Amino acid sequence: MSDALLGLVFVLGAALSLAASWLLVTRLERLGARLALSEALLGLLAALAADTPEITAAASAVAQQHHRIGAGVVLGSNVFNLAALLGLAAVVAGRIGLHRRVIELGGAVALWICAASLAVVTGACPPPWGLVAVLAVLVPYVAMLGVRRERLRRLRLPRAWTRWLEVAIHEEELELEVAIHPRRGHLRDAALAALALAVVLGASIAMERTAAKLGARQAVPEILVGALVLAAVTSLPNAVAAVYLAARGRGAATLSIALNSNALNVLFGLLIVTTIAGLGPVADSTTFVAASYAGLTLLALAWAYRDRGLRRGGGVAIIAAYLAFVAVLVAGTA
Repeated sequence: MSDALLGLVFVLGAALSLAASWLLVTRLERLGARLALSEALLGLLAALAADTPEITAAASAVAQQHHRIGAGVVLGSNVFNLAALLGLAAVVAGRIGLHRRVIELGGAVALWICAASLAVVTGACPPPWGLVAVLAVLVPYVAMLGVRRERLRRLRLPRAWTRWLEVAIHEEELELEVAIHPRRGHLRDAALAALALAVVLGASIAMERTAAKLGARQAVPEILVGALVLAAVTSLPNAVAAVYLAARGRGAATLSIALNSNALNVLFGLLIVTTIAGLGPVADSTTFVAASYAGLTLLALAWAYRDRGLRRGGGVAIIAAYLAFVAVLVAGTA
């Protein structure tokens, strides 16, 4: 297959993935509404649906022994998500107002997952141990998001913890509430979601295969193919949704969506895949991408906590940090 034809397949795969991911997100949200899921769990469900291209591309790459592409897609997508979902959204909206308890709750989980992914990528921690460490924090977090405030008291946690969690979960509900108002789904929505999922899976595999072949023919390092090209393209559904919400003055929902999306990427696209198929040789470039993901997460959370949200200046700083990451990665592989 010629380079031109491979490029055409890649572009068509990206277009199909973007359209099908959007359809998948909307239909899953409707089904979640029918199941009476909380707003926070609806946000998680939407993030998981939007993450399908990244997760599928990463799994396909690892299955083909392209370990650097696989890790690069997941971790590079997370870096891109922070720039697009938080940085660009803050620039478009002018300001993303956030409650500090929401930043503390979501941020603590996000930083733990950053640390686990960095430990696994550097070889300091085997993938199965990293998977257990992430699940030990992520499962209770998701369970708390699904617990109604009146049921939280039944968990018999210390009273101070219960009060803090009640307020934090309530504030997160308020932030997601303005962004997620789906209609109740029906059987037709389930069928469309299944069809969209099949299209996303096929398109993502096609993108990964063609990008890997083109990169090999043009002598482009695998880490650049994964962490920059595939990472950005497979993250487009999340980026489009974030800019749309910010333009409509609904930027407060983007922090939760960004952090949840990144957490699910690490869980499904990195830890579960590498636990099954292995991580492959450790590379300095992959470690740099993982460290950049952790560093940019910390920068965004610290900036948001200080200002009780992100203003346009903070958004510009996050985008500038992402561009610096791109420049260093490209220079390091030249």
